Amino acid sequence: VTDAVRLDDLALPRFSPEAQQILDMMAAMAPSAPLDADSLHAQASADTGLHDFGAPDYRERLDVYLAALREIDGLHGAGRVNFYGQLLQLLKNRLLLTDLLKRHPEIDDIELRSPIVIAGLPRTGTTHLHNLLAAAPTFRTMPYWESNEPFPLPNEVGAEPDPRRARMDVAVGVVNIVMPHFPLMHEMTTDHVHEEIQLLANDISTMLFETLADVPRWRDYYRAHDQTPHYQYLATQLKAMQYLRGGHRWLLKSPQHLEQVPVLDRVFGDSIVLFTHRDPVPVALSMIAMITYSARMHRSPVPVEQIAQSWIERLDQMLTALVRDRDTLGPERSIDIRFDEFMADELGVAERVYALAGEPFTDDARTAIADYLAGHRRGRLGNVETSCEMFGLTPDALRERFAPYVERFLS
Repeated sequence: VTDAVRLDDLALPRFSPEAQQILDMMAAMAPSAPLDADSLHAQASADTGLHDFGAPDYRERLDVYLAALREIDGLHGAGRVNFYGQLLQLLKNRLLLTDLLKRHPEIDDIELRSPIVIAGLPRTGTTHLHNLLAAAPTFRTMPYWESNEPFPLPNEVGAEPDPRRARMDVAVGVVNIVMPHFPLMHEMTTDHVHEEIQLLANDISTMLFETLADVPRWRDYYRAHDQTPHYQYLATQLKAMQYLRGGHRWLLKSPQHLEQVPVLDRVFGDSIVLFTHRDPVPVALSMIAMITYSARMHRSPVPVEQIAQSWIERLDQMLTALVRDRDTLGPERSIDIRFDEFMADELGVAERVYALAGEPFTDDARTAIADYLAGHRRGRLGNVETSCEMFGLTPDALRERFAPYVERFLS
């Protein structure tokens, strides 16, 4: 067993020479990567040869998010380039989707058969459950590369090997050099099953932005708006992805859904929802470690305690919403999965999910899941040490804060 990694440079990140070289190269590109809506739109059109971004309501959201990014203290050049690249990709995805839907209006008629949706905070077993259920071919999932570039560029349609995978290989390589401990917190590879929160970003309305940077202006705007239209945009994208790469029943996962249960129910009315639960104190610490560690990609110094405080508040909001809305979904289409019970009987939990979903738990499915489990023991890459002290938090205050959630789901 490897020793836990202690992150002692969260506030003032230190980088290897190789990582510093990458950041310096990125910073040199900053002058040609302005966080400006017009520049981003022009570049997206230049890259795709397309000009129709779909319904224009996203422009306001983009402006709010850009303003929030520009307000980040200590935003460095590499960070600007990073955000520019992310936003450029989102706009290109919009262009490509709009074009695809125009050329193939029949996509709209595709049926999304009751998706399986995993809703839980990071570190509650969501990724493990997601990967485990994805191991068998029963459900349609999206690899990381596809979540980032769901629709191919016009000049790359049908290209083999798919250039989107190669681009993701490069991006993952950069992350692993600049943030070598990130895989211990959340393993990401090109073909790793990924979350649809990335697709929600294509409509510029997602909680993802809050995890990428401390953006209070965006957070408050996002929370003040009904997410129904953006979940509808998600549904449209899932249909388009099904049209392009097949599959008949989606397996989805995102922590965002915890506070959007009524919206999820409205848009995906026949979805099967799996809620994962674990003691929220260590969960919160792990999540804050991941967010403050990855902040080095865009800022220095990192205000660790400030970010920690805002995330405790945010997690409290999410869990409070879940306590309020959980019973919106009846037992015929939802279950609660406690982390300890899941770890004690992973195959048994998979079997329960299949039963709830009305899918036969075939020998092939069982074998595929068992094989996955054999090769993916939890913590095999090591883990990261966390404590309340690291973030200026006190355990008692956290326990008190999260007590209603614990009482509802874990007592």
